Amino acid sequence: MFPKPIEKSTRSTQLTYQALLPFALLLWLAPLIAVALFAIRPAVDFTTGNYWGMPSELQFFENFGQVLNSAMPRYIMNSFLITIPTVLGAVSLSAMAGFALGIYKFKSNLFLFFMFIAGNFVPFQILMIPVRDLTLDLGLYDTKTGLILFHIAFQTGFCTLFMRNFIKALPFELIEAARVEGIREWQIFFYIVLPLMKPALAALSVLIFTFIWNDYFWAIVLTQGENAQPVTAGITSFNAQFRAMYHLMSAGSIVAALPPVAMFFLMQKHFIAGLTLGAVK
Repeated sequence: MFPKPIEKSTRSTQLTYQALLPFALLLWLAPLIAVALFAIRPAVDFTTGNYWGMPSELQFFENFGQVLNSAMPRYIMNSFLITIPTVLGAVSLSAMAGFALGIYKFKSNLFLFFMFIAGNFVPFQILMIPVRDLTLDLGLYDTKTGLILFHIAFQTGFCTLFMRNFIKALPFELIEAARVEGIREWQIFFYIVLPLMKPALAALSVLIFTFIWNDYFWAIVLTQGENAQPVTAGITSFNAQFRAMYHLMSAGSIVAALPPVAMFFLMQKHFIAGLTLGAVK
């Protein structure tokens, strides 16, 4: 049922594992190393075809200086203004919906839960034209508000699935004891259930923050311009008319990757606790 630890495997299996591990690690790191090398290359290396050799000159400060002196800070601020309200909205709504679906028993409980889950299986590409037309009709096209509302609506289903299953695993005796003491339902949610959900809230916040921050598809579908575009779409502004400025795009990608990486390391303890809670009885 469980995988056998590598220490208990045969000698040949251990040797094969040790031989393939560095290769797999290099294969995984190769794209990251390529982006890092591209970010410090001069533009002349790309015109001469020197993509994978040693850089002819190190231009770390020049490339990152151009990125930071461009519209990149504006795009990063747009990403924060889109991602943070989305995380707060999706996590808040899913916590309340998960509480209702996990605690209360009513006829349409299972049907509503199924509807939340079913939305996660809809290919988001087929929603491109209807969602774009809807934002145009509502006057929300090319606005941060339109992108926030769409992301909240699209992410709430997954978040509710996560929250409902977490709340379902909590001891129901706590809820019953609180009701016997005459505590109201909203007080049970805020003062009993919500504190117990902190690991799940932290894990879900990190996941949704990463999902929304790295979103590219809806960023180019629902926005066009510096006023509303997040950083994932803004990086493409470094493309010139006749050629792509790979060195600036790579430097911009590294800058854009820093916030989600920093958030993961800051919330790492809570993130792992939220994902593994309930895994061991």
